[in-house]
Amino acid sequence: MQLADQTVWLGDPFPLGATWTGEGTNFALYSEKADRVDLCLFDDKGVETAITMPEHTANTWHMFLPAVRPGQRYGYRVYGPWDPSQGLRFNPQKLLIDPYAKAVEGEVGWEGPVFGHNPTKPWEPDMDDSAAFVPRSIVIDDHFDWGDDVAPRTPWNQTVIYEGHVRGMTMRHPDIDPAIRGTYAALASEPMLAYFSELGITALELMPVHHFIPEGFVVERGLTNYWGYSTAAFLAPHGPYSASGRRGQQVTEFKQMVKALHGVGIEVLLDVVYNHTTEGTADGPTLSLRGVDNTTYYRLQEDDPGQYLDFTGTGNSLNVRHPASLHLVMDSLRYWVQEMHVDGFRFDLASTLARDFYEVDRLASFFDLIHQDPIVNRTKLIAEPWDVGPGGYQVGNFPPLWSEWNAKYRDEMRDFWRGAGHLADFAYRFTGSSDLYNADAGRRPSASINFITAHDGYTLRDLVSYEKKHNHANGESNRDGHNDNRSSNGGCEGETDDPAIRENRRSRQYAMLATLLLSQGVPMISGGDEIGRTQQGNNNAYNQDNEISWYDWENVDEHLLAFTKRLLRIRAEHQVFRRRKFFQGKKVLGSHLDDIGWFRPDGSPMDDQDWHNGYAKAITVFLNGQAVDGEDPQLTPGNDTSFMFFLNASNEPCSFVAPEHVGGKWEVAVDTADKQNRDQLITSQLEWAVDPWGFVLLEQTG
Repeated sequence: MQLADQTVWLGDPFPLGATWTGEGTNFALYSEKADRVDLCLFDDKGVETAITMPEHTANTWHMFLPAVRPGQRYGYRVYGPWDPSQGLRFNPQKLLIDPYAKAVEGEVGWEGPVFGHNPTKPWEPDMDDSAAFVPRSIVIDDHFDWGDDVAPRTPWNQTVIYEGHVRGMTMRHPDIDPAIRGTYAALASEPMLAYFSELGITALELMPVHHFIPEGFVVERGLTNYWGYSTAAFLAPHGPYSASGRRGQQVTEFKQMVKALHGVGIEVLLDVVYNHTTEGTADGPTLSLRGVDNTTYYRLQEDDPGQYLDFTGTGNSLNVRHPASLHLVMDSLRYWVQEMHVDGFRFDLASTLARDFYEVDRLASFFDLIHQDPIVNRTKLIAEPWDVGPGGYQVGNFPPLWSEWNAKYRDEMRDFWRGAGHLADFAYRFTGSSDLYNADAGRRPSASINFITAHDGYTLRDLVSYEKKHNHANGESNRDGHNDNRSSNGGCEGETDDPAIRENRRSRQYAMLATLLLSQGVPMISGGDEIGRTQQGNNNAYNQDNEISWYDWENVDEHLLAFTKRLLRIRAEHQVFRRRKFFQGKKVLGSHLDDIGWFRPDGSPMDDQDWHNGYAKAITVFLNGQAVDGEDPQLTPGNDTSFMFFLNASNEPCSFVAPEHVGGKWEVAVDTADKQNRDQLITSQLEWAVDPWGFVLLEQTG
């Protein structure tokens, strides 16, 4: 049947998007102020057939086409008033991506007329057709044989997150077929499944996989949006991450990846960007929501609706005050859980979603919907608890159901291990940040997602090698990226052969990694840190789809990798490092010891003055293994081994003495100096020398 020869039925207003029923496809698009909507079908030669949607119900335009099958390319043209000063930007000359598209094909041709306004007269519409330069939405068949797939449902206190990039993780992996590197299929390959399992992580947090479009100004520099924080379709997996050339196959390939990761016990978390879209400012392109219904989907300035409220630094903010916009977000979340089987989400710039009006509100409509939804509220929910607007920094202020990226942990642990921190700050972060999360009775240490590095900023290796950003490759004259990195290069900038500087850097890397993986809360490893990945000092590699960002599997720091695995084994084997509740600082029933103890290096207890001693850089920490929470259904108290930390965050050696009243025999479990003494026992009052920037963990053996 020719596309022009279509039987048209009225169809249904729900669900939104293109839905293949097995007998045809239902199309539904929400637009409050549209006068008319055309569905545009494209054949294999790119010839367009436009069909006016015959009905609209409660602002949803809909119809059913019995002849349309999976694989069909389509888009929309939406007719309505053009009045940019009032936020009305309808322009049927611009082909639009379906906001509910489940697969998208093609790139934006920025050389074409993809802007809804006249570039020289922005108050007038541009009358050139954009269809040849806009990606196509794809009708898909959602059917997939999940077989015996079971969500791991790892408890929060047992979770270890690994933040990674679909493309970057595998582009240079020598054991993966070059034909599939950089794809969902590569992440599901045996080499990667084995690597993740042996490393000891429990969750893979993927940087954005919602289909995204690189911004025009980035493309003009010959670069791309590598990170993907530029969403164009909230229900579609990013097309270029598919190894298959078949239309719409990215959906099946993504599901295969999730199933494979679940098969080895690893959860899949998605970094989702619901705070803004790729359409940018009022000067940006008209690709989807702007042309579908600008006033519904975007936050506009009340005194000047022609301009956007921008809490994200990208030019626009999604209007989650509007039910239809909230509906889109919630439908997207449910789809990824129900149809794609993902296990949770990390919400980029989540404070933007909490702005019911202007102020950030922890009781905003978005949170109400999340908390009430029986599908989404059972997943792992992680907030990036800030945006770039006034009052946007909200670390510690999200509701009980949420965990948060703990930026205070990042900053204060960086400070501590460069000799600029304070013991009190270290103690709060090391024990789960009770000062941030314990005020609300519904929150636990797992509310704190602990991290020292992430995709945004230096890698761990660069954190100890650079004090100034080196972002010239980004094409922005080194103006982009953070200037306050709380880093220390150990004596010179960049790579060096100086043995003293190299040892300084190695020690601090190991100490920070050990601190991260043995702190209370949920640790997040920035992917590649465990193998010594470097970005050559680039702290904002958002547009570097090349060796700057890709993992270098040919030059793995094997000692660092082995050290990471050892730490994760220790964490997994001992509840004392992953308590469900905060320390109380009280004695355990039947014991003269507190659940946690803090001591000076000489073994004497810390007092109030010690905590405010700005020059003190060394501390002993005792974790009582008899004070951990029970993990079995009967809630009986757990019995674990006790551990003791000697931490020396200074550039001089420090002598430590095991506190006398703790007693017992102790064996070295971890020593960042790597002195080949892991089987040596020490007893109370035995002096122990800890190297500069040293981290020693002792396990009680008797």
